[in-house]
Amino acid sequence: MRRRIKSVKNTQQITKAMKMVAAAKLKRAQDRVTASRPFAGKMSEVLGGLSAKVADEFSHPLLDERGDDKYVVVLVSADKGLAGAFNANIIKATQAFLKESGKDAAMIPVGRKGRDFFKRRNVEFVEEYVGLTGSGQVRHQDALEIANRVIKMFTEDESIDKVFIAFTEFRTVLSQKPVIEQLLPIPKTASAEGEDTAATAEYIYEQPAAEIFGRLLPSQVETQIYKGMLESVASEQGSRMTAMDSASKNAGELIDTLTLNMNRIRQAAITKEIIEVVSGAAAA
Repeated sequence: MRRRIKSVKNTQQITKAMKMVAAAKLKRAQDRVTASRPFAGKMSEVLGGLSAKVADEFSHPLLDERGDDKYVVVLVSADKGLAGAFNANIIKATQAFLKESGKDAAMIPVGRKGRDFFKRRNVEFVEEYVGLTGSGQVRHQDALEIANRVIKMFTEDESIDKVFIAFTEFRTVLSQKPVIEQLLPIPKTASAEGEDTAATAEYIYEQPAAEIFGRLLPSQVETQIYKGMLESVASEQGSRMTAMDSASKNAGELIDTLTLNMNRIRQAAITKEIIEVVSGAAAA
């Protein structure tokens, strides 16, 4: 019993340490998510305004509407486990999306957990990226590399009809939501928010609107991927912190239960010895 109690106490120390590390990483990740959201919103707003100004005959490879047969999903998951239901939720959401669509689908996993899961299910991988978020931070150059790969794949392979990104949106420490958004082709109105804001905002552009619009479209893909990775990292740390807190509390309850049982066993042994001594003295 003492060995079991010691083992659980050691585990509890580990879970408490992991909770503290996750809390420190969460604060940094949350700050970066909060800082990135206004930029992503402004990007959508500007694209919404530009799309209203460009002529209908304006064309761009990233706006090229195709069929609806083959999908590619950029799945952003974690490189490590012990994060509660974080990885399971985004994987389950991606599975449900692919099942409902019923389309021929390939995947670009960003994160070891998502890659390992779908690798065992013989899903086609266009590319894979692991080890990018293991430190709890996201580098912009990694998001840029993924965006360039996605854009090149979409423009060169006409068999690919749509590209989606699946990530976990960070809301609070206790609430994270799996989200699947379309990356390519980019709608001319980047988002509903962009349309609403653009309706009331007027911008003066030095270059022609079509030229700026064409230059900003690749940046929109890059921004969406970078934002998705930031949101996922913050969600991962929040989920891990919550999971480790629950594990620490469960370990404490288990320690109390084992200690109580050990004391009962010890008291029973002491009582038995006393009874034997008294019985022996009485017999003598």
